[in-house]
Amino acid sequence: MSITIEDAAAWLRENDNYIILTHKAPDGDTLGSSHALCRALQSIGKRARIVTECGLPRKFLYLEQTVSEQSFDAEHIIAVDIADESLLPKNAEQYRGRVELCIDHHESNSCYAAACCIERNAAACAEVVFKIITALGAELDRQTASCLFTGLTTDTGCFRYSNVTAQTMNTAARLVELGCDSYKINKLMFETNSKQRIAIEQMALSTIEYHDGGRIAVMLVTLDMLEKSGADDSELEGLSAVPRTIEGVAVGITIRQKPEGILKISVRSDETLCSANRLCSLFGGGGHAAAGGCVIKDMTVDEAKARLVAAAEDILNENKRG
Repeated sequence: MSITIEDAAAWLRENDNYIILTHKAPDGDTLGSSHALCRALQSIGKRARIVTECGLPRKFLYLEQTVSEQSFDAEHIIAVDIADESLLPKNAEQYRGRVELCIDHHESNSCYAAACCIERNAAACAEVVFKIITALGAELDRQTASCLFTGLTTDTGCFRYSNVTAQTMNTAARLVELGCDSYKINKLMFETNSKQRIAIEQMALSTIEYHDGGRIAVMLVTLDMLEKSGADDSELEGLSAVPRTIEGVAVGITIRQKPEGILKISVRSDETLCSANRLCSLFGGGGHAAAGGCVIKDMTVDEAKARLVAAAEDILNENKRG
């Protein structure tokens, strides 16, 4: 069932004892949005806690200071920035089929929750959570604003992506007015890299291949690279955007090896030429017009690469003919 911002706020006011879920391999939007919502609920006397996969990545540790640790028996389950239950981390599997409220902005959301508050035109889930907190009447203080700004800036590439709207910029301006340290957050998100991150980026860049006359670029991140660089999952955020930044590339595909033969695919595209969401949906994934992802099993890297490139070529050629 689809519900409005006001409906979501009313439901949150009426209930208590919330578990807030984030997606696997958490990014700035799912983490910033969940912490903002948790802080807002706690500020009006509700009990809430967040479930994340293996704790927070290093660059997001400052978010932990924004919420209080609370122990209680879970009564209501909320998913934030999770388009499908397949994106739940292993430590949240017990909540599969129990999500009562999903707050999201993905075009590909499968509407798996009992109630869904989805704004598919929002640049980030943080925009939707900002509206819900406002409707809830909870205090929007400096720390809540910092959480929301984290989600907003990371999902827009520091406000560079095509998903940015006037509403996005107005929301960001309001968060700055509330006291969030936009400079500090942006510097941490976009201008601070570990030596391990630089090492794996160097290795990944050396694998880039071009297809379809240079319109498609494919990059690999292998398990061997991770081991040699010493990088962990948290240091890979943003890496998948690199192939799309190359001049003439309309579709950037990053293939990342995971244990047990799983391949995690990230696609960034020029949405006017190829919808990343459409491409990824062919392989059981989804996302947005300019950014999407999927998981491929039971294929070698070369097999997956060939199928992804062929599918991207078909979409590009179809749009060219159109």
